[in-house]
Amino acid sequence: MKKLFAEFFGTFWLVFGGCGSAVFASQIAPSSNGQMGILLLGVSLAFGLTVLTMAYAVGHISGGHFNPAVSFGLLAGGRFSALDLAPYIVAQCLGAITGAGALYVIINSSGTPDFSTPGSFATNFYDAPVYFEKSYSMIAAFLTEFLLTAFFLIIIMGTTDKHANGKFAGVAIGLALTLIHLISVPITNTSVNPARSLSQAIFVGGKAISQLWLFLAAPILGGISGGLVYKFLLQKESEVYD
Repeated sequence: MKKLFAEFFGTFWLVFGGCGSAVFASQIAPSSNGQMGILLLGVSLAFGLTVLTMAYAVGHISGGHFNPAVSFGLLAGGRFSALDLAPYIVAQCLGAITGAGALYVIINSSGTPDFSTPGSFATNFYDAPVYFEKSYSMIAAFLTEFLLTAFFLIIIMGTTDKHANGKFAGVAIGLALTLIHLISVPITNTSVNPARSLSQAIFVGGKAISQLWLFLAAPILGGISGGLVYKFLLQKESEVYD
């Protein structure tokens, strides 16, 4: 149960901190009063910092997944038990939904929010010209989410390898998630995490729900691929993990 609570709180923090920064503090372009918010770099750092801080806070308890795609990837890579997969995913999704619920209560306290535009409430999207007036196709969105999640798993498995300097794994993983957001926020609003996508879409509904399948499938498939790549192409054959 301690492992599941760790995954719950870690994923709650990821959504509350990362999506919260996007909802309340970000503005990609300057506003009419000259205030620019934290912009793309700030939001990207916020997501990276949530994972970095929780990796050190509770990572020693649960492994610090906070993401169903990471759990699937570590299972494929031989670093995680299949018996723990479903409980971890449930804990992650509940943590994410609770975090999104807290954000929803806060944003509603200032009036009824407008969730009619793509990306509202930090939801994920494709085929929508949100940032810089550019729109990316479903195929582009799928490829982006797939590749970035695959590399995320390679980084996670590499930095937590028994031959690596594990003291800095949380830093490398947090910075990797920051880089991932810098690349893909303008493309999809960045998922690489099905729990994070699900939690925001539930409160927005509509098109966010109809496009949710991509942000569930692409990260999970990418995570599995990254886990397999590391296991069979990069990991030393003599390595055995519990």
